[in-house]
Amino acid sequence: MKEENIIQKKSFDFAVRAVNAYKYLIENKKEFVLSKQFLRCATSIGANVEEAIGGQSESDFYSKLCIAYKEARETKYWIKLMNETEYFNKSEAESLLKDLEEILRIIGKIQVTIKKRNS
Repeated sequence: MKEENIIQKKSFDFAVRAVNAYKYLIENKKEFVLSKQFLRCATSIGANVEEAIGGQSESDFYSKLCIAYKEARETKYWIKLMNETEYFNKSEAESLLKDLEEILRIIGKIQVTIKKRNS
């Protein structure tokens, strides 16, 4: 069986953090609307990475990776919003954003590599 690659692992680990953050938000902060949006896009990053890895072609791989990137950007929006509205404190938000920025950088580098290879 093929070993997981770095973006696969990091996006899965981030999804686990997102699920735990969601549980915290609904149990402790009684926040059900923003947290659901955050959960959906945060877990979608890894799901789209998995779909990309199983893609039928390089263009399919690239397309799913682009979706993962957009979901990561949306996740960033929700984290920042929940920080500003005090559902996340500063350190919680910064920690999530740090992991998310790393995911965005990795996906971005993969996208650039594919574009260069196909030019």
